[in-house]
Amino acid sequence: MSLNLEQYVSEFSAQNINGEHLLQLDGSKLKALGMTSSQDRAIVKKKLKEMKASLEKARKAQEKMEKQREKLRKKEQEQLQRKSKKTDKTSSDAIEGTNEQ
Repeated sequence: MSLNLEQYVSEFSAQNINGEHLLQLDGSKLKALGMTSSQDRAIVKKKLKEMKASLEKARKAQEKMEKQREKLRKKEQEQLQRKSKKTDKTSSDAIEGTNEQ
């Protein structure tokens, strides 16, 4: 409707075309859905291309964030392990000092 193609809404609804299905449509499928105007198909295909690019960009940003989180988690684990080793060493040094006395 935002593309001023509301004449196709009823057919798309009748065929249960949702967002996921919409992204799978190509020129021939649009034509089969009753979109006989090549100009209308071109408008929809252009918009679909923009949407796919936007989704891909969002997916890559999400992956980047997940990698950063994982890197941070690993760094925190390494710090905890170093701290634990340091505490263990201090404890064992204290025990050795007591045993020597």
